[in-house]
Amino acid sequence: MAKGRKGPKGKKITLKIAKNCIKVTFDGRRRLDLSKMGITTFPKCILKLSEVEELDLSRNMIKKIPESISKFQNLRWLDLHSNLIEKLPESIGQLGTLHYLNLCNNKLTANSLPLELRDLKNLRTLNLGLNHIENLPTTLGALKELHEVGVFDNLLTSIPTSIAKLPKLKKLNAKRNPFPKDDDVAFIDSIKRLESLYLVEKKDLCGPCLKKCQEARDKLNKIKGMAPGQARKPNFANLVNPNSTAKESQEEWR
Repeated sequence: MAKGRKGPKGKKITLKIAKNCIKVTFDGRRRLDLSKMGITTFPKCILKLSEVEELDLSRNMIKKIPESISKFQNLRWLDLHSNLIEKLPESIGQLGTLHYLNLCNNKLTANSLPLELRDLKNLRTLNLGLNHIENLPTTLGALKELHEVGVFDNLLTSIPTSIAKLPKLKKLNAKRNPFPKDDDVAFIDSIKRLESLYLVEKKDLCGPCLKKCQEARDKLNKIKGMAPGQARKPNFANLVNPNSTAKESQEEWR
């Protein structure tokens, strides 16, 4: 009789390996980068490196984050995206210095989000996109420092008012959720006033990529600020007949 298949064993991370993965960022912070390492369980040995300010465990196969994550008391930046995480520990609320939390592309549901998330009073960026979240806890409205929120590609039918009206919220990405139809004006207005969210920090981009993003942003801002009468008409001077001249009404070409 054939034995059942076991899950992937994953790479074992030793303290020596972890120490060699500590990098210093451009702004002088220590980042423990264990991304794309094939890790299946949270490496307990890294608790001995809890003085780091940034921890990257993204793009692995981790299913569970232990309560001991709270030992990282200096943590400002935590990236757990693209794992298999099904639930967050309550102790995550004890990471009082956290500014950035990326939980995108996991297996989180509404019941996976502990109420203790409300205790992350210094959090600026929260990415919950690409999960299975049916509704957001209204207690996230207690995070008054939030600037950017990503909840795209979930199962949401509404955004709590306490979140949509956060005083410092600048960007909200709630795309591709089963929201109500456009006749719900109040709901649409609460989303429309916020822009799309780009969850990439400048320090994580190479020079050419940063320049390209800045040029795209400047171009978009220029278009937004342009009056309707100032919009530039397309120029088709290089086209051959019969479309050598652009027409105002496309009906003439049908």
